[in-house]
Amino acid sequence: MQMEPYLFFDGCCEEALAFYARSLEGEVLTMQRYGGSPLEEQLPADWHAKIMHATLEAPGGHRLMACDRMPGQPSGGHGGFAISIHCPSDAEHGERIFRSLSEGGTVTMPFTVTFWGAHFGTLVDRFGVGWMINCEGGHGSPRDA
Repeated sequence: MQMEPYLFFDGCCEEALAFYARSLEGEVLTMQRYGGSPLEEQLPADWHAKIMHATLEAPGGHRLMACDRMPGQPSGGHGGFAISIHCPSDAEHGERIFRSLSEGGTVTMPFTVTFWGAHFGTLVDRFGVGWMINCEGGHGSPRDA
């Protein structure tokens, strides 16, 4: 069994995945648009270029799937979640990911050394997605520490 987060956006999926690919050093593997699909007739013309389904792969084979939900479609879930990234030992790499994902977003807990000894921080990115970055021990020292 494999579990993969599926993110729903309101028309900014392509922009969000480009941002995540840069921030996570990943690659968008698939990007299917509504235009040319069987759903095309159900949507306004300005929605045809929006993303019906996409997959992003980050190093280590970790994947996110995403789409632009059709106008009027429910969100597909509630907001009670965050995507957690675990960096086994490299706090500097974790800090780089944290700073990149926080561009234009809101830092909810600065990336710093915690009472459990890890480098950790939380944020909500500019697309409204929550992230938790945790780096156990290792080298590097966040500038915020």
